[in-house]
Amino acid sequence: MTRSDAVRSATLVDRLGAVRTDWTLDEVRELFALPFSDLIYHAQRVHRLYFDPNQVQISTLLSIKTGACPEDCSYCSQSIRFETGLKSEPLMDLGDVMEKARAAKANGATRFCMGAAYRSPKPKQLAQIVEMIKGVRAMGMETCVTLGMLTPEQAHQLKDAGLDYYNHNLDTSESHYKKVITTRTYQDRLDTLEAVRNAGINVCCGGILGLGEKEQDRAELLHTLATLPQHPDSVPINQLMQVPGTPLYGAEKPDGLDFVRVIAVARLLMPKAHVRLSAGRSGMSDETQALAFLAGANSIFYGDKLLTTENPEEDKDRQLFAKLGITPEPLAEQSAPTCSRPADQHQHALAN
Repeated sequence: MTRSDAVRSATLVDRLGAVRTDWTLDEVRELFALPFSDLIYHAQRVHRLYFDPNQVQISTLLSIKTGACPEDCSYCSQSIRFETGLKSEPLMDLGDVMEKARAAKANGATRFCMGAAYRSPKPKQLAQIVEMIKGVRAMGMETCVTLGMLTPEQAHQLKDAGLDYYNHNLDTSESHYKKVITTRTYQDRLDTLEAVRNAGINVCCGGILGLGEKEQDRAELLHTLATLPQHPDSVPINQLMQVPGTPLYGAEKPDGLDFVRVIAVARLLMPKAHVRLSAGRSGMSDETQALAFLAGANSIFYGDKLLTTENPEEDKDRQLFAKLGITPEPLAEQSAPTCSRPADQHQHALAN
């Protein structure tokens, strides 16, 4: 390393912890190139500036409409273009969704996420989902939906219903994206994020590892997220859950330490965001998950199913939390939904 390189690296480290949207791609690459122990140290240090390091936010995800999606996302079991054996199911009834939400709250979830396999929702579908949002909020839980692309008008309709978070992932870098999906452009995704942000809804946006991407693509993805006009409030980092019948079945799986490295860099780039250890946990050891939490992950999906792919069972999560001394993060008082008196297929959520 030259003297100028050393000075630049020291300057970068000194700035870690500041909330910035002016990151350069070279800076992101520098973070990826840090020795692993240094990277984890800085990620944990920055994490402690904004969060309790022993608390994890818990969300539950429910597929409210399954399969028959017209998109061609190469990893998704819900695409109508691939023979995956998945049975399509129509939009769930309001009462059934409320029953699932009550169960999620009883199991400790503070946010209830609803995913529907749409390219974009139609007016009648959106009207039904609006009632689901209102019902979940009335239980005193945060709400999140992932429904595909939205117009600005639809985003405002969801905001008026009280929606807290909208999930719409970028999946990978813009340069690698066209190798994974052709029916929706990268700009389409950015436009939906803009509509959601302008409507005043919190953005949930991240990506998937294991799509055949290189480390450069991972750096570009995180750079795009960290240079949005406002950082996503929640950043899910997913490991591809391979589904037989999809084009990416059999793709090379990401190394566990590489996965943790992405978590750590995301934490440094977006220090106030919740970084979610999302899909793929069922294939991770306790040790890998522990490293991810140490690297700054502080949110998980809780329950035995993520849309159409498996997730660790609640009891296993409780056992891991007990080993690590982790407790669920309480619902923040300032963002808690108004709670009235008594009166959460995951790959598609990754795509949305």
